[in-house]
Amino acid sequence: MKSITTQRQKMAKAKTAFVCNECGADYAKWQGQCQACGAWNTLQEIRLTSTKTSARVAATQDPRRQGYAGATTSVKDLSEVDLGDVPRFSSGASEFDRVLGGGLVPGGVVLIGGHPGAGKSTLLLQTMCWLAQQQGALYVTGEESLQQVAMRAQRLGLPTQNLKMLSETNVESILNVAEQVKPKIMVIDSIQVMHLDGIESAPGSVSQVRESAAVLTRFAKQTQTAVLLVGHVTKDGSLAGPKVLEHMVDCSVLLEGSEDSRFRTLRGMKNRFGAINELGVFAMLENGLKEVKNPSSIFLNRSKHPAAGSLVMVVWEGTRPLLVELQALVDESAFGNPRRVTVGFDHNRLAMLLAVLHKHGGLHTSDQDVYLNVVGGVKVVETSADLAAIAAVVSSFRDQVLPHDLVVLGEVGLSGEIRPVPSGQERIIEAAKHGFTKAIVPKTNCPKKLINGMTVIGVERLSEALEAIFG
Repeated sequence: MKSITTQRQKMAKAKTAFVCNECGADYAKWQGQCQACGAWNTLQEIRLTSTKTSARVAATQDPRRQGYAGATTSVKDLSEVDLGDVPRFSSGASEFDRVLGGGLVPGGVVLIGGHPGAGKSTLLLQTMCWLAQQQGALYVTGEESLQQVAMRAQRLGLPTQNLKMLSETNVESILNVAEQVKPKIMVIDSIQVMHLDGIESAPGSVSQVRESAAVLTRFAKQTQTAVLLVGHVTKDGSLAGPKVLEHMVDCSVLLEGSEDSRFRTLRGMKNRFGAINELGVFAMLENGLKEVKNPSSIFLNRSKHPAAGSLVMVVWEGTRPLLVELQALVDESAFGNPRRVTVGFDHNRLAMLLAVLHKHGGLHTSDQDVYLNVVGGVKVVETSADLAAIAAVVSSFRDQVLPHDLVVLGEVGLSGEIRPVPSGQERIIEAAKHGFTKAIVPKTNCPKKLINGMTVIGVERLSEALEAIFG
């Protein structure tokens, strides 16, 4: 009788919650629609860990690990916190280090996402083979066999000595091996196939992904092991699994690249140790991913025969300027509802800029199809491309070719004013290095000192900018 009562008490303590797979919002019971993000059929059940159980686990931790994240219980003044430098170490690729904020951090957890075939496993295998020659490294593969990984390493011509390999999907078994090997860096490929014995749901579910990532993150903080997690993406390009997974990790990066292009871009989405929206560029070759030292050179591979609607702009990616070609095509619409299609540019912002162009530039495009494309697969997420987008649209509409050595940048306001952009002088200097001789910029961004070989024209209104560009 006593055992039955104890069992019932344990069952009563096992609480569950329902978490949205899209936004991470949790609810006490299941419902069809998430009230936070409005998505349908995205709530999945997870088991909540008892607070007392978590306290007992924390109390039994190895005393040698005291002082790491999650183990400190004393209170300190902010002025007493040690501000020693974070001991980073290089990944072996300067572009990868740039996105990470200067290199890998001991105890840091990095989430790497990307579409199938983007090159996530290739990039990590190259990094691990290089790091294994200097320090302990453990590569855990749950989707491929050890023979498949070895074949890829042989095909890429990578050094395979000293790299420890493990084919396992059970998180407890992985941590037991890691306790024995004691690596300085560990790769989990991928987090969607990992599972814990205490959770009944299948691998890849919200419960398994969330709890597995939490256990691996706790291990990284307590042992000062750098952990790299590979994550799958959904059809819209976002990381699969609950959003809380991105909140757990210290750094989240996304490897992107179209199937018809050999270039891959690694973009930082979140970084607790460096700048976000940092961009690294790689080229997919027969012997693996090779970093591109000067990305502007590949994005400026323009045609020798200038065409209307083509223009170069300077965007700011993380901590460096990047020159990118912007192409526009304006054609008379054959239907009653003109199309607005963008690639690498915000669709709603284009609609707003066309309205500003009509109001303050006198150009009517309501009966025209407008297509806008950022060449090279780059996604523009800042407003410095506003003036360049308008100039490209006007160029295509008038069928007027713009000078090949012209660069345009500036934000356009709703009242037709040209607003300044951050790091304007650095952008102009970068354009001058690549042979551009004329720049149309906001008047506030005009450099105080003349730049050799560069004519800079400052404008305050959209009408002034169009006059300076088209005469």
